[in-house]
Amino acid sequence: MTRVFSGIKPTGHLTLGNYLGAMRRWASVDQHRADALFCVVDLHALTVDHDPARVRRLSRQAATLLLAAGVDPRLCTVFVQSQVDEHARLSYLLECVATDGEMRRMVQYKEKAARERDRGGSVRLSLLTYPVLMAADILAYRTDEVPVGDDQTQHVELTRDLAVRFNQRYGHTFTVPRATHPEVAARVMNLQEPSSKMGKSDDAAVVGPGIVYLLDEPDVVRKKIMRAVTDSGQDVLYDREERPGIANLLEILAACTGADPEALSGTYSSYGALKKETADAVVEVLRPVRDRHQELCADPSYVEEVLRDGAAKARAMARPTVDAAYRAIGLLPPVAEPALNAAR
Repeated sequence: MTRVFSGIKPTGHLTLGNYLGAMRRWASVDQHRADALFCVVDLHALTVDHDPARVRRLSRQAATLLLAAGVDPRLCTVFVQSQVDEHARLSYLLECVATDGEMRRMVQYKEKAARERDRGGSVRLSLLTYPVLMAADILAYRTDEVPVGDDQTQHVELTRDLAVRFNQRYGHTFTVPRATHPEVAARVMNLQEPSSKMGKSDDAAVVGPGIVYLLDEPDVVRKKIMRAVTDSGQDVLYDREERPGIANLLEILAACTGADPEALSGTYSSYGALKKETADAVVEVLRPVRDRHQELCADPSYVEEVLRDGAAKARAMARPTVDAAYRAIGLLPPVAEPALNAAR
């Protein structure tokens, strides 16, 4: 059975873009067709300055929203990255295979490092090396497919390169994965800056009005969409290059309704009518997620149980591969636990 791995980073509140671009497909398609693992990649949230309490809170919220979106632990594995040691164990081995040049060519590193320097902050080493940790996330499970947006394709290519290089140098150990891309709404754009992705970790003071969060109240969702930036002209036409604001609204509406954005473009006489229908569609799509999230928050022990069981299952899946990588690269086998106890 095809194995799928995907993760979500708890660096901010999850957005409509996360749901339409990834989470909904995980629930409706991937967990039914594949042996799927869905992970809250909390170690990746440590690559920049952060509030520890906020990371913990957002990690729990992200896991709860995955379940609220329809990810079913009876069909797949849901867990938190830091609760499975094999991720960190394998990451160091892959750092010994990757090169400095590969890391510095990563587009996201260049962009995030530049923003950090512009703010007067220092760039953490983990920001440079986190694509290797992402590769470890994937390779530990002998993953076949990684559903990603266009902005993560470069990281999956790095993962493939590291897997091939390790296999060639030390013997076949890893499955070489491939990236897959959702057909609709792979990238939902910011409502105020339609040339930028609707990112959960954006500076809320600057672009918050352009981000629809999964837990926004319906009135807030409507207000944000009704205030979305549009383009010059009056005709509602689907043109990503010339009319990115309208194209973004049409793509959001299409993703919510299952329609085609180009076909929709000819059915509206005004921008206002398009905005109103898009707002209605988004509110209805998010309603069951919000309702289920509220139910899960009332039963926190259930979420804890899912994550505990998911971590145990993930650990059992990853450990044989990571142990094999340790042997292949030249490390001694682990000391048996009873011998350690006797020595004490």
